[in-house]
Amino acid sequence: MLDQQRRGKSKLAIELAKKINGEIISADSMQIYKEMNIGTAKVTKEEMQGIKHYMLDIVNPDERYSVSAYKKRAEECIEKIIQNGKIPIICGGTGLYINSIIYGIEFEQEEIDEDYRNKLNEIAQKQGLEELYKMALKIDPQAMEKISKNDKKRIIRVIEIYNKTGKTKTEQDIESRKKGVKYNFKIFAINMNRQILYDRINKRVDDMLQNGLIQEVETMSKKYNQFPTAMQGLRI
Repeated sequence: MLDQQRRGKSKLAIELAKKINGEIISADSMQIYKEMNIGTAKVTKEEMQGIKHYMLDIVNPDERYSVSAYKKRAEECIEKIIQNGKIPIICGGTGLYINSIIYGIEFEQEEIDEDYRNKLNEIAQKQGLEELYKMALKIDPQAMEKISKNDKKRIIRVIEIYNKTGKTKTEQDIESRKKGVKYNFKIFAINMNRQILYDRINKRVDDMLQNGLIQEVETMSKKYNQFPTAMQGLRI
């Protein structure tokens, strides 16, 4: 059993892969981006210990990437790993990515209505995020039970889905799961003492700063003109 200080998701997945002849598929919405290494705490080659990883460094930071694109490519990785006689291990902290795989959720490839999104952002800026939250609550109270009043990204998403499709996010989720899944998944989660977890998060932030997080962000800001989805998880 790994001790508390070594029980991070990535380290645990690597130890498991070594024991069961597995390969790892990342389910982290920020680690898919190239050049974003320090800020995403991306696993290093040394830390991988020879275990092959998929879905890391596959997109440039100035490209938009969707969960539907992730699902399609991750499922291709699953098939490849199985064909190689190994066991796929999906590891990461992006719930939407993980759910798309283990629950067989189908997401339509849809274009973003930038004008409408800008309009919603303007409402949030001028009237406050609470106003958008009230709008989303009227549209889909069931979905909003799981969304924080401060989660601007997901609040806007609830409103956008209804505006574009005429269906609520809840209705869309139910319809998207009808096909089911063809794999027998075993789901594991790490349960850690909250104080230990908070201490580890604080230490990780300190380590990121010492290892050059600010320089990484500055370099990327100079190199790229836009970050459609890459910076959302980092709040930079």
